[in-house]
Amino acid sequence: MKKATIYSIAESLGVSASTVSRAFSRPDLVKGSVREEILETARAMGYTPNRAARGLATGRTGLFGVIVSDITNPFFPPLVRAIQHAAAARDAEVLLIDTGGAPRAENELANKIKAQVDGLIIASPRMESSVLRQIAQSVPTVVINRVVRGISHVVCDNTAALARAAEQLHQGGHRSFGLVQGPSEAWAAIQRSRAIQQWAEAQPEVDLFALPPGAATFERGRDAAAEIVDMGATAVFAFDDLVAAGVVAGLNEAGEQVPRDRSIVGCDDVLLARTMTPALTTVTAPMADLGAEAVRLISEVLEGATPKNVTLEGSLVLRGTVAPAATRGESLL
Repeated sequence: MKKATIYSIAESLGVSASTVSRAFSRPDLVKGSVREEILETARAMGYTPNRAARGLATGRTGLFGVIVSDITNPFFPPLVRAIQHAAAARDAEVLLIDTGGAPRAENELANKIKAQVDGLIIASPRMESSVLRQIAQSVPTVVINRVVRGISHVVCDNTAALARAAEQLHQGGHRSFGLVQGPSEAWAAIQRSRAIQQWAEAQPEVDLFALPPGAATFERGRDAAAEIVDMGATAVFAFDDLVAAGVVAGLNEAGEQVPRDRSIVGCDDVLLARTMTPALTTVTAPMADLGAEAVRLISEVLEGATPKNVTLEGSLVLRGTVAPAATRGESLL
């Protein structure tokens, strides 16, 4: 069978070869219905575009570099999948880089791969803003869950949802709150802690005990359980679901039951939150939208558009780890 080419596809559809080429290399320049017909015909004929050849012609690699701080954290896999799906819809692929949580590695790896990709999507970066701006000056860049002046970003604002969670607990009789903070260099950790602290400051009868910033790990949450018991907090906010799961485990090891003895709230609504027993009350992040918006923004930056910013809202999901303080064990659902 003769190998399919852009010329054979063009002849089959009665369009020009340049139109077929643009359908793969510059889809934004081809009418949607025409592009879909070209792609469908290409699939039927077994045609696969040659990225190397296309790169020589367009100066584009068809690759987005995606940098995450810790792929073992359950927040990142669904986000990476969302980015990958959104990139595929634009006939692009993803080069995934895990920095192991080291800010210095973020910078080094970004500079190492920038010549191989069309642009960078950096999720929850922890490097200094000045370093991020230097990277963005050398390669189109979008950041997720971080705000840096002059760089396109998409963030999930959980402020309102966390305040709603606190208010639910407050209405359930809780007056002593604990806060297990995330890493001091993480933008999301700072925003979440600030949201809870601002809510507590507006409630004169509420006491808030904040543990110092620390790693976003299961072990950190488990180790924090003893301090939570000592401080007497009946309701606890954890930086994310992984830390919250550790808190629940640590309380169980201490002979306490959730939510009978303490109510726990996480953040992000990763798979772990839904599979725990009891299932975790948390703030859900719109992962699909985060990924899709990041890809849309990097595509616009590649076309020379002025950097734009997108803010998405998290939403509270009440599950089994919260209960009223006075009648512990009775669900707040």
